[in-house]
Amino acid sequence: MLMNEQAGAAKVQFLTVAEVAAMMRVSKMTVYRLVHAGELPAVRVGRSFRVPEAAVHGYLENAYFDAG
Repeated sequence: MLMNEQAGAAKVQFLTVAEVAAMMRVSKMTVYRLVHAGELPAVRVGRSFRVPEAAVHGYLENAYFDAG
């Protein structure tokens, strides 16, 4: 079972806060606010955060709204 968990974790792509900010076209502070508010999951590595790429895509998909 441990091997399956390790294989699954190896497939997860993590992004830096700067990469997430560029992808979402927002400031790094906005990304930090989303992480600290719990709206965007992240992993702390030392003093920095890493955000799973799938979480960013999921957040953006859920953020769509119909303005018309």
